[in-house]
Amino acid sequence: MRYLVALFFMLATLVVTGPVTVAAEAGLQPWAENPWYWSYRGEPVLLLGGSDDDNLFQWPEKDLLTQLDRLTAAGGNVIRNTMSDRKDKGFEVYPFKRHADGRYDLNEWDEEYWTRFERLLRETARRRIFVQIEIWDRFDFTDQGGKNRWQIHPYNPKNNVNYSYEESGFAPRYPDHPAANRQPFFFTTPNQRHNRTVLNFQQRFVDRMLDHSLRYDHVLYCIDNETSGEEEWSRYWAQFVKARAVKAGRTIYVTEMWDDWNLAAARHKRTFDHPELYGFVDVSQNNHNRGQKHWDGFLYVRRYLADRPRPMNTTKIYGAGTRTNSTEQDGIERFWRHLLAGAASLRFHRPDAGLGLGDKAVAAVRAARKLESKIRLWSVAPATELLADRESNEAYLAAAPGTAYALYFPAEGSVRLDLPGGREPWTVYWIDIASGEWGPTRQLDGGAATVLAPPTAGNWAAAIVRGAD
Repeated sequence: MRYLVALFFMLATLVVTGPVTVAAEAGLQPWAENPWYWSYRGEPVLLLGGSDDDNLFQWPEKDLLTQLDRLTAAGGNVIRNTMSDRKDKGFEVYPFKRHADGRYDLNEWDEEYWTRFERLLRETARRRIFVQIEIWDRFDFTDQGGKNRWQIHPYNPKNNVNYSYEESGFAPRYPDHPAANRQPFFFTTPNQRHNRTVLNFQQRFVDRMLDHSLRYDHVLYCIDNETSGEEEWSRYWAQFVKARAVKAGRTIYVTEMWDDWNLAAARHKRTFDHPELYGFVDVSQNNHNRGQKHWDGFLYVRRYLADRPRPMNTTKIYGAGTRTNSTEQDGIERFWRHLLAGAASLRFHRPDAGLGLGDKAVAAVRAARKLESKIRLWSVAPATELLADRESNEAYLAAAPGTAYALYFPAEGSVRLDLPGGREPWTVYWIDIASGEWGPTRQLDGGAATVLAPPTAGNWAAAIVRGAD
């Protein structure tokens, strides 16, 4: 009897603890069955989202939770989080302790910064919202555009007790746009200038960030925001965070976001050609392009990576702001083109460069989830070549030919699609992207080229599947 009781408790323990271990090993990772997409805890997952800021962890708690709940209610499940501390809204804090004389000590933390970061990780985990962290944001360390961010930053020697201008190699001002790549902060690694004075503090910061983030399994890592920096900088930090993860018994996925709008530019191959280091790619800068060029740029990368497919994330969908010289319609089109082209993660960029989590972004995400409810996007592939009588940027298609077709119209138009005949009819489920609601439903017999046109002008999607409604 005593043996049976002991055996019962042993089995009960295995039942309780087993899934926890599995979950820890099956966090966010490329899906084994289709590595263009992510999986989480063994199931494929499409990442869709938007947010009204890039560094949400800095937000006051009430505002942060409201934003996350709005995203969840829309069907969204991904945000971008730069580790940025720039003083744009007035409530942001630096990670370092400030002394009474106004100077910072880079060896001491302001725990409020890390409390905020931990809150973001905890609250997103609770809501199953995935987080793409960007470790370094070059705009934090510049005076470009008269914003004087470097002037007040703790890493500026005049603002800390740790080193001088001579010891650090820094200058009092950096007025150039970060794309000029003249800030020595981004040349500190051993294969660059090996600036141990600054590098030691950079490592300390990244270590502290990882102390928090490596305890969670819903996090991705990107080294920089739209960088034009040297390859050695990116490789060093990618290797650094991955080595820390190994020590912690974690597997993580890292990428870099290069600034080139042309995805065929040589700089992008620094990530494309090194899957052993960069487990996914971020092609956000393709979102400066429009129309057919935008679609073709993404598909170029799919072809280039075909032998070693990886998730392709687009975490900054521009459109809606004057700064990017693009419209709200541009933003919606970019979201839907990338969705049907096979993006694994899509996020509307913050206002005023993107739609953020405004009403139009929320509607687009809701519409995408409706499409997904009829057609799992990882079960189809881009197939616009199947459309006849198509003009440039008139319509886009993803398909599992003979089984399912996902169609997107940016505006008015009509195309022809050959639908195979059979005993079961085809059903066309229209989705109004402007409202995020279902539109009309239509049944088709198939067996011939079928003319398809949106119910009205504007952005429409359609799920075309076998079977009667």
